[in-house]
Amino acid sequence: MTSRASFRNKSAIRPPSAARRAKEGNPKSAIVLLALCTLATACASTGATPRPFPVPGGADKGVEAPPIPAAPAPAPGAVAPSGTADGIAVAHTALGLRGVRYRPGGTTPEGFDCSGFVQYVYAQYGVFLPRLARDQFRAGESVPAERLQPGDLVFFETEGNEISHVGIFIGGGRFVHAPNSRSAVRISSLDAPYWRDRFRGVRRVIDIDRTETVD
Repeated sequence: MTSRASFRNKSAIRPPSAARRAKEGNPKSAIVLLALCTLATACASTGATPRPFPVPGGADKGVEAPPIPAAPAPAPGAVAPSGTADGIAVAHTALGLRGVRYRPGGTTPEGFDCSGFVQYVYAQYGVFLPRLARDQFRAGESVPAERLQPGDLVFFETEGNEISHVGIFIGGGRFVHAPNSRSAVRISSLDAPYWRDRFRGVRRVIDIDRTETVD
């Protein structure tokens, strides 16, 4: 789930007056200006690509969202009774926030941390979760990993031996989350070695009336 900056107008790097001075002045000015243009182009071409948590071997480079059934977003101001949100709708809302930058302590679309992201998404449906990931791990009911459904919460231990990260499962072995300060809300795979090794459980905080398993 990221927006990428696009720099198309390179002409702004050297205004006409500077260009004329380079042309009419000494050769050293032209060389300096050429070097600056080359540097600016290199910066624009590399861009800033959000990364996941540090992963040995560079695994988990992000994956595309799996197709999931269409679901309408909640109407502005509409609040569903607690515990009755639809998992597919929750997944769509989470996917719609891809690209929002990570912000420590963030709980709004101006910036999220992992638990703030989960809390915000569920609040759109009138389901109010605790603020911290470790407390969210005690909410709802525990669900076996083989029974994962869109909208379920997936938890990880990324710092020591306690729950420190959470995301929202969207189906197809994938989840949406706000990884870290170098990244943005994005999709990752539960099968990526980093996440697979740190996975600690699933919690279901809404009633999901589906019984199919997710491969």
